[in-house]
Amino acid sequence: MSSLGLTLFAFAVGLTACGLAGSAMELIAGRRLAFVEPYVSPAHIVRSLAATACAGPFMLANDALDARREGRISMLALISCACTAATWALALGVVLIAIASWAGTLLEPVPIPI
Repeated sequence: MSSLGLTLFAFAVGLTACGLAGSAMELIAGRRLAFVEPYVSPAHIVRSLAATACAGPFMLANDALDARREGRISMLALISCACTAATWALALGVVLIAIASWAGTLLEPVPIPI
């Protein structure tokens, strides 16, 4: 597989993971995904880091689009946020593929000497 194909696959994996995590979090909390309570909280640091690591690109996209609608950021800042979210999703995909590859090696059968 070419480098471009691998990059696109990692991006798709990251985007899928973000979508699944973000949708599940929205369904459970009943609120729109953003960098606010109940998703990000100083009282629950580990939970906040896990939520942000998994669904952070969509949190960033939602907050950036809201800020653009309200006129708090420029179009250039919105494009910068979109590029950051895309890079974040790609990095998440690379990490998830690496974890899946590592877990796959743990499941390989061990040869028994006769």
